[in-house]
Amino acid sequence: MFPYCSAPDTLSGLSWLSCYLTTGKHTSLYLSFLTVLVLLAVTAPVALVFGFGGASAARSRFAPLAWLGKAYIGIVRGVPDIAFFLFFVIALDQAFEYARHKIKCPDWDQPIRQGNDFVVCAAAKLPLGDAPQWVHETYGFFLAVLTFSIIFGAFAANVLYGAMQAVPQAQIETAEAYGMSHRQSFWRILVPQMWVYALPGLSNLWMVLIKATPLLFLLGVEDIVYWARELGGTKTPKFTDYPHGDWRMWYFGALLVFYLAFTKVSEVVLDRIMRRLTRGQATMGGEAQRKAAA
Repeated sequence: MFPYCSAPDTLSGLSWLSCYLTTGKHTSLYLSFLTVLVLLAVTAPVALVFGFGGASAARSRFAPLAWLGKAYIGIVRGVPDIAFFLFFVIALDQAFEYARHKIKCPDWDQPIRQGNDFVVCAAAKLPLGDAPQWVHETYGFFLAVLTFSIIFGAFAANVLYGAMQAVPQAQIETAEAYGMSHRQSFWRILVPQMWVYALPGLSNLWMVLIKATPLLFLLGVEDIVYWARELGGTKTPKFTDYPHGDWRMWYFGALLVFYLAFTKVSEVVLDRIMRRLTRGQATMGGEAQRKAAA
């Protein structure tokens, strides 16, 4: 904070606002924007890996693997996102602690389930009770990334499965007729061509993922929605040096601008990627490019 902000009661106008916007809590708000961007940067490729694995499993010739892939796609897509976020994170956290409890505390003689309580030994807690605050925050962020990846991975799996089905089967059969194995035709023929069919669906999924980031608040991560609500609420002189009324409209208005700008930039980037992928392809996008060039 600036030195002249030491006596906020004597400030007015622009000086008061500049001091107010540079408090420690506002720094946390600014860092929370970085949290959202890091979440998107990490979750998108991880969810794509989950999706590719689910789609590949769903079209496998090995029946149990195909059932597993289709079950993953169907179950996760069929559960409301908010219910999945509220339940799955708790179940995942308890699963990790249960596994650690069995390893670290084999002599424990008390039941783990005690009514509504889930009780494990202190050594099995995640994170440990005496761990630094950054460890708790990192662990919460890890659970958030894993949860987002599993949920949106199922949607990506559905998109990629449809894209794989859209690649003409005759090309696969021709490749195998020329001596390629099923694995070779999958990686050399099917996978390179499926992206042009998958990108529209994946683009929409990316937009949905951006809009879903406020659900971080449900997972205990102090994200931009948390800080906008915290800082925008009414502040009285008794509790702060910078009292103000209910300013949540302004804070959430700033979030609106942020999300609209981010989605607009995403649209431009995705449109360029789509034009590049459809160049020379026998698709509607490729045909449109050929007509425009002519």
